[in-house]
Amino acid sequence: MPDTTTAPVAVRDVTADRRRGGELRVLLGPKTVGSTSGFMGVAALAPGERIAEHYHPYSEEFLYVARGAITVDLDDRPVPLAAGEALFVPRNVRHRLRNTGDEPAEVVFQLGPLAPRPELGHVDTEVAPPPREPS
Repeated sequence: MPDTTTAPVAVRDVTADRRRGGELRVLLGPKTVGSTSGFMGVAALAPGERIAEHYHPYSEEFLYVARGAITVDLDDRPVPLAAGEALFVPRNVRHRLRNTGDEPAEVVFQLGPLAPRPELGHVDTEVAPPPREPS
């Protein structure tokens, strides 16, 4: 692993994960910078696109809408968010992100603490939408 304590990580250098919908990129995490307490990244959602419902049994999640507008469904309760707004998602709360606006949305996410093993950190509760073509 390179010296990651001071090296910046650029969005353009991280491959998008499209398995759950949208384009998710973990920028700062165990694999990229060797973090041990959590991870942070960005999600890009085209209008009408969503990230499938899931929950985190070990982590709290913090969401910040940097661009556009989304709706976060928390245990089936819709919470609209606009650019400049943030939302706390407690541990074990089912949530999905939907771009309900007319323009692309960019959302910064941070989770912590980490699950004891990566495969335990994320529990899918619905089938992911088919991935959109890369932009």
